[in-house]
Amino acid sequence: MSASNEAKMNAVSLNAWYGAKQALFNVSLDFVPNKVTAMIGPSGCGKSTLIRCLNRMHELVPNTRITGKVLLDDQDIYSQGSDPADVRRRVGMVFQKPNPFPTMSITDNVVAGLKLSGVRDKKRLTEVARNMLERVYLWEEVKDDLKRSGASLSGGQQQRLCIARALAVEPEVILMDEPCSALDPIATAKIEELIASLKEIYTVIIVTHNMQQAARVADYTAFMYLGELVEYGETSQVFESPKQPLTERYVTGKFG
Repeated sequence: MSASNEAKMNAVSLNAWYGAKQALFNVSLDFVPNKVTAMIGPSGCGKSTLIRCLNRMHELVPNTRITGKVLLDDQDIYSQGSDPADVRRRVGMVFQKPNPFPTMSITDNVVAGLKLSGVRDKKRLTEVARNMLERVYLWEEVKDDLKRSGASLSGGQQQRLCIARALAVEPEVILMDEPCSALDPIATAKIEELIASLKEIYTVIIVTHNMQQAARVADYTAFMYLGELVEYGETSQVFESPKQPLTERYVTGKFG
């Protein structure tokens, strides 16, 4: 199912397993550059498995496997010779629960990935930290106390800090797995505002249980059910005139 011929990323006939249990069934999906794509569907439908396949995190779980392809700029990220660490730098991930490094300062949290890749220039690290904190609308809130622990921030601030950390290594695609599920409505609104701004630079893929959130932030929406892609299209079309009866039942709250 395709939204555009000019995709930044493509899942092609993707199947995924946890042991003997198949979690994805022949999913093909194109992700449009500089747009937000939301994946919706009931719990256990394969949304999180799919995005973990998009940056090779699925394979970190023991006894898992996939078939099919994931293309990033038309190159298969699972091909022989593809470096998983490079894939995960180019395709960043933000998790459901904010996970700042508790023993690190706010600044060190932001630049942790850069330091890991060998960057030692203090001036550059300081500049990147400020730029990323500004990009996620966090600088004004923390600029007077950058040495405090990242874990001392509020939940919403921690999530924006984790987004800044993901952006610092200059990814091309940002994956977000339920990034607002642990946050209050005010913090959620800030993250949604941030997502809208990020698509100017990045391709953003978000998993959400919140259909109102998908309607607010996403340009495209994919509806998944029992490991299969049921429908994919522009968000307004999926919510207002779904083509599949199952999609219509889900978005109108008749199940899920």
